[in-house]
Amino acid sequence: MEPKLTHLCYCLLLFLPLLSQSAIAKPSSSPNSNNSINFIVSSCHTTRYPKLCIKCLAAFASKIGHSKNRLAQTALAVTLVRVRSTTVYVAKLTRARRIKRREYLAVKDCVENLGDGLGMLAQSMREMKQVGRSGRSRDEFLWRLSNVETWVSAALTDETTCLDGFDGKVMDGMVKSAIRRRVVHVARVTSNALALVNRFAARHKL
Repeated sequence: MEPKLTHLCYCLLLFLPLLSQSAIAKPSSSPNSNNSINFIVSSCHTTRYPKLCIKCLAAFASKIGHSKNRLAQTALAVTLVRVRSTTVYVAKLTRARRIKRREYLAVKDCVENLGDGLGMLAQSMREMKQVGRSGRSRDEFLWRLSNVETWVSAALTDETTCLDGFDGKVMDGMVKSAIRRRVVHVARVTSNALALVNRFAARHKL
C-alpha cells in the first residue's frame, strides 16, 4: 500500500503550483479580486455545500478570475490535496495501538478506496489541463470533459465506500469517529468539485 500512496503523492506534486502559499498568504483587495470573489460565490451556490466551497476557493480568487475552467481546475487541486492528507492520516491508523482486527481490516479497505479515489482525481487534473489547451476539436474537448466527470464521480464513490466497512454499532469507537469526520469532509469537497466540473461541462454541451 505504501508504494501506491507514494506514487500518488508524487503525482500530486504536478499540481501544487495552483496551491502556492503566495496565493494564500496575501489575498488581493483590488476591485478585480472582489469581482472574482463574487464569481466564486455565485458559482459555489450551485454546489451542495456552498459555504465549504467558498471557504476552499476564495483564497485563489486572483488565479481563478472569471474562468470556469480555472475554477474547476482549482477545485480539483484543492480536493486532491485534502484527499491525499486524509489518505495519509487514515493509513497511519492501521498502526494504532490496541486497534481491533475488524477495525484494522476496515481501515485497510478504506485506505485502498481513498487511494483509488486519489488516483482518479490525479487523472482528472491531468485531463482538465488538457481540456484547457487550445486547438482541441469539439469532439475531443467533450470527450475529455466526460472523462473528468466520470473519474471525479468515481472518486466520490470510493470515498463513500470507505465508510461502508464501519457500518453497525459493533464498529462504533474512536477509530470510526476519527475516520468518518475526515472522510465526510473530503467527500463534500469532492462533491463540490464535481458540481463545478459538471457546470463547466454543461455550458459547452449546449
